[in-house]
Amino acid sequence: MIRSVRADVALAAVLAVVTAAALTTSSSGSVDWQAHLLAALSVTPIALRQRAPLTTTLVMCAALMTFVLLGYGDFPNSGVGAVVGLFSVAQLRPWPSTALALGAVLLALVTVYSTVIGTFSGWPALAAAAVQCVTMCLLGESTKRWSQRVERLAEQAATAVADERIRIAHELHDIMAHHMSVISLQSGLAEHVLTSDQDMARKAMATVGGTSREALAEMRRLLTVLRPDGPDGLRPQPGLSELDGLVTRLRETGLRVDLSVTGRRRTLPPGLDLCAYRVAQESLTNVLKHAGPAKAGVTLDYGEQVLTLEVVDDGLAPPPRHSTTTPRGIAGMRERTALYGGTLDAGPRPEGGFGVLLRLPCEATP
Repeated sequence: MIRSVRADVALAAVLAVVTAAALTTSSSGSVDWQAHLLAALSVTPIALRQRAPLTTTLVMCAALMTFVLLGYGDFPNSGVGAVVGLFSVAQLRPWPSTALALGAVLLALVTVYSTVIGTFSGWPALAAAAVQCVTMCLLGESTKRWSQRVERLAEQAATAVADERIRIAHELHDIMAHHMSVISLQSGLAEHVLTSDQDMARKAMATVGGTSREALAEMRRLLTVLRPDGPDGLRPQPGLSELDGLVTRLRETGLRVDLSVTGRRRTLPPGLDLCAYRVAQESLTNVLKHAGPAKAGVTLDYGEQVLTLEVVDDGLAPPPRHSTTTPRGIAGMRERTALYGGTLDAGPRPEGGFGVLLRLPCEATP
């Protein structure tokens, strides 16, 4: 902005010097201080064209007409200031202001050609000048639309970056919350039974090792996808096809989980498939962390129009009073679900425990 204002000031100064020189060497009419003042007023307002384009254009047109009407002869700079002002109005202001500026410039042209050149002989030149003025209006309008389009693209890019950051944050939360919960519980179990039940301790530590490797693999896959030059043939993001494996791993931690799948299993769009899997993962992780020695049930229904996923537990442990993980996780699940036009309900169940119900639109393809 500062650079463009400086450029306008420099342009106004150059045009003022050129106009003064042309006026001094002109032989038509008398030249006095008033003529020099009017000549300066015909171009110097260009310095303020971005702040008040319409006002500066009207001032330059008034200076142009006054110069001619006072008998100083033809204008030495051909009204270049008014033309620049007309372009500025079309570029920076709405069309009513452009129409007013165009009318003022055309009035100034009529005054010049009818007074100096003559009513009849000046009409062809007047028509050509009018066409040039309209062209400047169209050029200014095109520049304005191009600038608006650039601004919209910049806003869309910023929104896309923000959305991608949110998506990455959700992915990191889903990956780390699940695996770290399993690692924490299993390492605590191993420490507790290390001297009394070494077989169970070894089994718990094996689960810790497997879960750690899986967490590292998912993190590596996520970071590889984010890398701009990531190789082809990457392992795809998890989906409902891995739901059985998720349930199996949680059973190995001691959580009792029942899984029921109804409807015709089919391939879902990748984003929707990942969304359903992450909701199941987050819901079961919350059961593992907060429900105590509870039993969980997972019901997945492949409907013709809607995919339904329900995760419930019998809630043997009271909910934590000051935990922020579960609300944040539920908010993340809702945001993820909304991206695919679905709904997610989560809350305590009347019969006890906690439940999460996910519905995602997914029309079956033949």
